[in-house]
Parts: sequence; C-alpha cells; structure tokens
Amino acid sequence: MSGDVERVKRWRVAEAVAREAGTLQKRRFLARTSDEVAYQFKGPQDYLTATDGEVERLVRKRLLAAFPTDTMLGEEGGGEISEFTWVVDPIDGTSNFARGIPHFCVSIALVERGEATVGVIYAPMVDELYSAATGEGAWLNGELMRVSSVTRLDRALVELGWAARQPKAEYLEMLRRGMDAGLGVRGAGSGSLAAAQVAAGRVDACVELHMYAWDWLAGMVMAREAGARVNRFLTGDALRKGNFVFAAAPGIAEALASALDVAGRMELAE
Repeated sequence: MSGDVERVKRWRVAEAVAREAGTLQKRRFLARTSDEVAYQFKGPQDYLTATDGEVERLVRKRLLAAFPTDTMLGEEGGGEISEFTWVVDPIDGTSNFARGIPHFCVSIALVERGEATVGVIYAPMVDELYSAATGEGAWLNGELMRVSSVTRLDRALVELGWAARQPKAEYLEMLRRGMDAGLGVRGAGSGSLAAAQVAAGRVDACVELHMYAWDWLAGMVMAREAGARVNRFLTGDALRKGNFVFAAAPGIAEALASALDVAGRMELAE
C-alpha cells in the first residue's frame, strides 16, 4: 500500500475508535451521581477523573491492536514516539466533564515522521465528529468544513485559552490587547474543540500561550485543512513538552498576531 492509503486506513480506524471512546465518555458523564465521575486534581485547576484513564486505555488498546507497529503518546499514560505515533487526549475538557458541563471530547491525532497528518475529535454530547487528514479536507459529520471569511478584528470571535501553568501577566496582557482591538473573546475549556470550531467557521481564531500536543494536534490538522493559518507547532521537543498555539481565519491571521503581540512566538504556516 502507498503511504496515503495507509494514512486513510488509520484515519478511518481513528474515527471508529473516537466514536467508541465518546460513547464511553457519555455513559460515564450521564452517571454523574456515581463514584465513577468523582474528580481529583493533578495540579491547580488541572482536573483528573477515573474516566480519563479508562478512555485512554480503551483508545490505546484499539489503536495498537489495529496497528501493532505504531506507538501512542497519551496525556495520562505517556508512551513512546516512533515513525507513526498516535497522540491522544482521552477527555479534552476534563474540567467541564467533571463539573457537569457537556462540552468535552476525545481527541486523536497521528504524527507521521514528525508531521501531524490525521486529526479526529468526537464530542459525544452533541454527536459531532470532526475529522481531517492531510490532503483530504476537514469534515464535520460528513460535511466539508471551511474557516470563516472574516476580515475585521472587531467582527471576530476568538478563543483565548489559559491554563494555571501559564504566566498570568502574559495572558492578561494578551487579553487586554485583544479586547482593545475589538475582539469578541471567549474560553470554553477545550483546546481541541476550540481548534475544531475554527475549522468549522464557528469561531474565527484560537490562541493560547502554551498547549500540549494531545490538546492541539488533532484540531490543528483540521483547522489547517479547512483553510486556517496555523503556527508551526512541532518544533523542538513540542511533541512532549507542548508549544504556543495559533489558528486563525486567513483574513485576520496576520492582524490578529500583531494585535496580540504574538508574532514573534511563531512562524505562520501557509
């Protein structure tokens, strides 16, 4: 088989695995009165539930059974990096999941020889499957996605994410600059879904000072395939340690980077 055929095969398997994992998420979420959804903290405002580990084990089992020579890097269980590495967040939006807010997903990306080529995100509470592969476009429940056509910052809706590990002063300065530029600003608690919403044209951009690969790569693939301008995330040791993230509709990308004073943090990919 050619490399592209192998990629499509992995892509379709990832879609099926994401749906299965999301079904498990939904079942546990709806059983919130049980001990199965009790949560702990890995750090300040960094939530962990038993379901995170349960879903990650399911995804690992399914993907590595289908592709035994691949490896997987998961948020909870870690893993190894190889020529074909699956990068997985079992629940992106764990704080939402733990608090009873139905905005979360499973996020699965494939990194081939250092390049993110497949992204699959499934949000089970709204039954939305976002899916993309390099050269194959970006899709939402079978419909092609395209980024928005916005060209003015004062008409743009942007997700500016923040995590407790990030410098507060830098985030607040970025937020101030964005509001001064007239942006509509929001933060919904899921980096994966933020990027997916950019791909779908529902949100015009998403920016965060630091995000881990398992939170970003799947959404980055679909945002890129849907026409967004994204930064070059996979530089240095970003696959393990994370990086700055940026995805924006092309009509505002450069103006947004300038307004937020983040242009120096990145190289915009075409």
